[in-house]
This record gives sequence, C-alpha cells and structure tokens, in this order.
Amino acid sequence: MIDDTLQRMIDHLLGRASGPMHFRLLMQPAMALFLGIRDGMNDSKSAKPAYLWSIFTHPDGRAQLLKSGLKSLTKILTMALLLDAIYQFIQFRWIYPGEGIVVAIVLAVIPYVLIRGPANRISSWWKFRRSTRIAKHRTVRVR
Repeated sequence: MIDDTLQRMIDHLLGRASGPMHFRLLMQPAMALFLGIRDGMNDSKSAKPAYLWSIFTHPDGRAQLLKSGLKSLTKILTMALLLDAIYQFIQFRWIYPGEGIVVAIVLAVIPYVLIRGPANRISSWWKFRRSTRIAKHRTVRVR
C-alpha cells in the first residue's frame, strides 16, 4: 500500500508540468521570490543578519525569524495549496492533501527561504557601496 501511494504521488508530481494550470509552476516561485527579495531588503534596512543563516546559528531569535517568515508566506502558501487543490480536482477528480503540501513547499517555501538571505546581503552591499561613493564625492575639493 505504501509503495502504491508513493508511486502514485511521484507520477502525479511529475505529471504536473504538462497538465492544466501549469502556469502556476512559474507564478508560485516568482511570487515567493518577490516576497523573499522584499523581506530580505527590509532585513537589510533593519540591519538584520541573513535569514536562513540566522535560523541555524541564532537559537534565541529563531522563533521570531520563523514567525516573520511564516507571516510572509501565509498568503503564498494558501494560494499554492488552493491552486494545487483546483489542479488536482480538474486532473484527478480527487484532492490529495499530501501532494498539495509537497508542491507548496517546493514551489513557495524553498524559493522564499533561499532568496531572502542573499537579497539581504546584496541590498546591504549595495547600500554600503553607494554610501562610500557618496562619501568620496563629498570629500573631493572643488577647484
């Protein structure tokens, strides 16, 4: 029974790329990346460390970081689960919640978590680069 369920799940997950509503395979990661970049830039403005790195290395602030990430991901996770449920109902005439959760994690959570920290670092680097360039311009004497 477990082998049949696992095989069905793999077949269904691989079949999603060519089935109806395949546009969601692009839109869900795009929205997750957008939110991750936005939150990473906000982290940079607040001088917070990189998101994923902080989750693993700062146990005292882990709960707050996870709460912040979950708050940002709630809408995209809800949309991902809803879109996958609609897809499953159209394609299979049945809804498999486990598959929906796997798809939501792969298409929304992973891209968000992977981009938030680098967006923070790039934004911090960009602000530092710009501030040093402005400081150099101010110190140049006009003749």
